[in-house]
Amino acid sequence: MLFRFVVAASLFVSPTFAQKAATPAEPASVVAPPTLEAFASLPFVERAHLSPDGNHIAGIFGLRGEQSIAIMPLANGAANPIVLSVPEGTQPGRVRWVNNDNIVVSLTGLLPVETSRWYVTRLLAVNRLSGKFTRLLWDLNGQNTGDVLWVPSDGSNQILVAAQGSIYTNLAQFWPTVYRVDVTNGKKRNEVVGRNSVLDWGADHLGQVRIGLGYSDSSLTSRLIYRRSGEGAFKQVDKVSHKREEVLTVPFLFLPGGDNALVMRDNDDGRTSVFEVDLATQQTVKKIFEPENGEVEGAVTSDDGKLLGVYTTDKKTPVVWLDPALAEVQANFNKAVPNSRVNIESMSADQSKMLVRVDSADSPGTLYFFDTSVGVLQKVASVNEKLGSKKLSPVKLVKYKARDGLEIEAVLTMPKAKNAKNLPFIVMPHGGPWAHDGLNYDYWAQFLASRGYVVLQPNFRGSTGYGTEFIEKGKGQMGFAMQDDITDGVKWAVDQGIADAKRVCIVGASYGGYAAMWGIAKDPDLYRCAISISGVAALRREVNDFGDSIRGNLYKKQWQEMTPDFNAVSPINAIAKIKTPLMLIHGKRDVTVDHVQSVKMHNAMNKAGKTVEFVSMPLADHYFTRQADRVTLLNAMEEFLAKHNPAD
Repeated sequence: MLFRFVVAASLFVSPTFAQKAATPAEPASVVAPPTLEAFASLPFVERAHLSPDGNHIAGIFGLRGEQSIAIMPLANGAANPIVLSVPEGTQPGRVRWVNNDNIVVSLTGLLPVETSRWYVTRLLAVNRLSGKFTRLLWDLNGQNTGDVLWVPSDGSNQILVAAQGSIYTNLAQFWPTVYRVDVTNGKKRNEVVGRNSVLDWGADHLGQVRIGLGYSDSSLTSRLIYRRSGEGAFKQVDKVSHKREEVLTVPFLFLPGGDNALVMRDNDDGRTSVFEVDLATQQTVKKIFEPENGEVEGAVTSDDGKLLGVYTTDKKTPVVWLDPALAEVQANFNKAVPNSRVNIESMSADQSKMLVRVDSADSPGTLYFFDTSVGVLQKVASVNEKLGSKKLSPVKLVKYKARDGLEIEAVLTMPKAKNAKNLPFIVMPHGGPWAHDGLNYDYWAQFLASRGYVVLQPNFRGSTGYGTEFIEKGKGQMGFAMQDDITDGVKWAVDQGIADAKRVCIVGASYGGYAAMWGIAKDPDLYRCAISISGVAALRREVNDFGDSIRGNLYKKQWQEMTPDFNAVSPINAIAKIKTPLMLIHGKRDVTVDHVQSVKMHNAMNKAGKTVEFVSMPLADHYFTRQADRVTLLNAMEEFLAKHNPAD
C-alpha cells in the first residue's frame, strides 16, 4: 500500500457544482476578517457518501444558496451531476446508496394532521443515470413510512423498509409492516406483517428481519422480540420498565451464525461501550471495546457484518478504527497532517476508496478523495470555498468548577491576534439539552470571534458525552443548576481575566435559546444583552407537546424529570425580572421548535415595555439551511451586538 501524502490536482467538478471563486487576499498591510457572507456560505456537501464502487458522491449539497439532493461523479469527463431540490417544507435526513446507480433519502416534515401537527417521514429514491426520482411507500397513510432497515450489497434494487399504514392506533395498519421495496419502481411486498405494539424492526446484514421493539405507553414498558434467522417465530427475550429507568439491550450488529450480536450499553462507570451478548439468553459474552476517554456514540460496520470502527465523544479521538488496515490508514493520515483532524467520512464497499475530510475547529476544512492503491489525496472541494483552508480564530478546551464543585468542560474560541485580557464576551450554551459541543468547526462561534468577541460554549450538566452520571445530574435541574453551570462559566472567564465583566452577552439556539432568555431573567445583572434563536419561551410538558404521540406518557415522564415546575422556569413568566435587551430570531419553517414560541415572547416583552427585537424569517428552518437565511441571521446578530455590547 502506497502512502504519498501530497495533494494532487483537484478532481473534476462540473460547472453545476462549481463554487464562486474566493475573493483575492487583502494586501499584507490590511488585516481584515472574512466577510459575513463568507461565514454564511453553505457547506459544499453534508452527509456525503461514496458509492459502493467509489466513483460517485451522494449527499446534501449547497447549491445556489440552498440545499439540494445530488449525486456527483468523481471522474473527469464522467456524466453530469444529478441535482434534485429538497421538497418544500421538508428536511433531508440520511442518504444511502442502494447500489452504484441508486440512492435513497429520508425526508421529514411537520404537517397538520387532524387537530395537531405531526412529524411525518417519507422516503425518496433517486437514480443517478436518469435523474428520475421515485416516491417509496407514499401511498401509505401512516406517519412514518421511511425507516430503512437494510440495503443490499450485491447490486440489486430491493431494500427493506418499515412503514406505518395508518395514523389510528385502533387499526392493525398502525403498527409498522416491513416491506421489500424495489427502488426503481416503488413496487413492494410484505416481508413481516406488523403486530400489535411493535413500533420498530431490525434486520441483519443479509436482509433478514431479526428483532422487533415493542412498547406500551400505559405501562411504560418496552420489550424485545427476536428470532435467530429470517424465518420462524419471534420470541420475547427481554422486557424493561421505564419507571425503573431500565433500558433494552438492542443490537446494532448481528454476528454471523448463532444468537450473538453487538450492543452499545453502559459499563460499570456509566460510559457507553460495545459488548457482545447472546440475544437468546441476554447474557454478556464479552466486552468488545471501551474508549480510554469519553464514550461510544456510534459504529462503522461493513456490508458483510463486521465492526470496522466506533465513533466516540473523545474530543481528540472522535473515531477509533478496530479494523487493522483502516487503523493503519488513519495513523498515516494523522502523521501526514499532524495539526488537523483527518476523518474518513465514507468508503467504497471494499474500503479501498475513501472520502476524507481534513479540518479543525478553526477551519471548515477540505474534502479529499483517497485511493489506497495510489496513496494520493486528491482535492474534491473546500467545505467553504470563500474561507478555504485558512486558519481562523484559535479554539481550545477548558475546564472550570461549577459552584457545587462539579467539573465542567467548555469550548473556548478566542479572537485572532487579540490580547486575551478583558475582552467582550459571549457565552453560547448548546441546544438539546442532550447534546454537547466539541472541537468541531462552528461557523457561529468563528463569526463572533472574528468580530472581536470571546466565545465560551459550556457543556453544562445534563450534556451527553460524559457518561450517564453526568447526564443524571441534569435531572430536576433545568432552569437551576444547569443554568448555574453556564453562569459559572462566565464568572470563570472573568476571574481568569479573559472576559470584561461589564461586556457579557448570552447567545443560544433551541435549548440554548431558552437558556439565553432564562439567563437574563435568572441573572439579570450579569448580561448586557441576549439573543435567543429558535428558543423555547414557555416550557410545557414537552417542547413540541407530544401529547398525541404513542410515547406521550414516556416523553411526559422524561421531560417532567428535568424540572419540578415548568412555569417557574419559563422565561415568558419571568419578564418582569428582565433588565437587558433581547433579540429573538426564529424561522417560520422550524419543525423542531414552534415559531409561536418567539411570537409569544415578543408580544409579552412588548406589553411589559421591555427592549426586544424580533427577526421572523418566513422561509427559515431550525438549522438555517438556506444561505440567505444564514446571512440574515449573522447580520442581525452582528448589528444587535454592536448596538448593545460593542466589541470596540
